[in-house]
Amino acid sequence: MKRTEFLTGVIGGFSLLHMPAFGSTYADPAMPFYIPPKPALTPGPGNSDIRTIIHAKQTGNQFSNVEVAMAPNQMGPSPHVHKELDELMYVLEGTATVLIGKEIYEVQAGGWNFRPHGIIHAIWNASDKPLRFIDNFFHQNFEDYLEELIHQIVPDMIRRKLTPSSPEIASRVAALDKKFGVTWYHDQRQAIVDKYKLQG
Repeated sequence: MKRTEFLTGVIGGFSLLHMPAFGSTYADPAMPFYIPPKPALTPGPGNSDIRTIIHAKQTGNQFSNVEVAMAPNQMGPSPHVHKELDELMYVLEGTATVLIGKEIYEVQAGGWNFRPHGIIHAIWNASDKPLRFIDNFFHQNFEDYLEELIHQIVPDMIRRKLTPSSPEIASRVAALDKKFGVTWYHDQRQAIVDKYKLQG
């Protein structure tokens, strides 16, 4: 697997949960907070980017979310499944194509999409316009998974000229997946890329 495929393959994924979190828990009560507006997120070097808006620790582990930006005609995360984590998407700009099980949803700006745990799913941008959406997570600090993967492991891999199959990188990703209950199906990725003529 190429580094760019790995980068775009792991960005995205995100959450309504009814069970205790796999990651850390927060005993402190939630305190009021304000988040000022920021410029719209734009796709990064891998044609996708992500940033945390609300951290679980800000809400007593009740809720968190991330903003995701995806370039036109871009594959998002490889098909994957969460053991316990449900995901709730709100599209800000463009149209997200979402696979859930065997169903395909076209989620336009202003639309919502709920992805229950236990069902294989994937997201991509099949249009010729940019895509931005917010993914919401409940009762699991999944933004910590994404930040460690996207902002630590992947840059470290690129800087050291390693690959996703390098033992050190593979073991770090496997440990993170186990901690947060994520299983990837990278072998199903190429069929989507070919069918929709996507990058990544």
